[in-house]
Amino acid sequence: MKSICLITLLLISALRLPGQVTGTDTANYPRPFVLGMVEEIPSAILGENRILNIYLPEGYNENDTIHFPVIYLLDGSADEDFIHIAGLVQFDSFDWIQQIPKSILVGIATVDRRRDFTFPTTVEEDKKNNPTCGSSGNFISFLEKELQPYIRNNFKTNHSRTIIGQSLGGLLATQILFEKPRLFDRYIIVSPSLWWDNGSLLHKAIADFDNTSIYIGVGKEGLAPTQTPHVMEVEANILADKLIQVHRKNVRVFFDYLPAENHATILHQAVFNAFRLLY
Repeated sequence: MKSICLITLLLISALRLPGQVTGTDTANYPRPFVLGMVEEIPSAILGENRILNIYLPEGYNENDTIHFPVIYLLDGSADEDFIHIAGLVQFDSFDWIQQIPKSILVGIATVDRRRDFTFPTTVEEDKKNNPTCGSSGNFISFLEKELQPYIRNNFKTNHSRTIIGQSLGGLLATQILFEKPRLFDRYIIVSPSLWWDNGSLLHKAIADFDNTSIYIGVGKEGLAPTQTPHVMEVEANILADKLIQVHRKNVRVFFDYLPAENHATILHQAVFNAFRLLY
């Protein structure tokens, strides 16, 4: 297990993160703007190495006694959602905002999201359109048995664990919530692709859990404002209702409809709202 390199950004001057160049620096310019670190870890379960993009909060110190919550981000490649979600984590943890505690963000870079984020389907069209699909069980085992222990053993973490997933990532987060809910204590599920396998996940029983906070956000998923609600909007409502009816100790469910957003634009606003509600 080794660190490959540092993510460098030259144009994102709005983020004041560890390693940022300040006006008092006298080193030669230009120089890299450091946002986080990149780790590569081998996975025996997946049979491949996986890339992690990791943001450490301001004040993180290996020699300190402070331990931090961890937020796991699906679709966490640098060219996917890692950079802008890192910005939200940093912004919302400013001392004068304190919407969330200072947190470690672990972006899991995508290899094959249709393989990793979907369970086996009985729908032939799904199989045809997604020939590598159906291995979410392996990916969940990777999260539980390899990734979480790696982060726990190599970083100063506490017991708080959040997962963020949108679209097929939201489908995966929902599957984890139903099958292994104690892997995380906060779930941020955005525009989940619950249509997969004819919506079969919504008909499954939910494993026993408690002390969990769940945010479900969905936008105007259809093509036109006057269109009949898209299946993703309907099924997100069904998921929220199903979870609300689960009367278990300290389980909170928040449903957030964002009609001004669509499938492409919703994630940033939804995660901002989720941070406010869940924390």
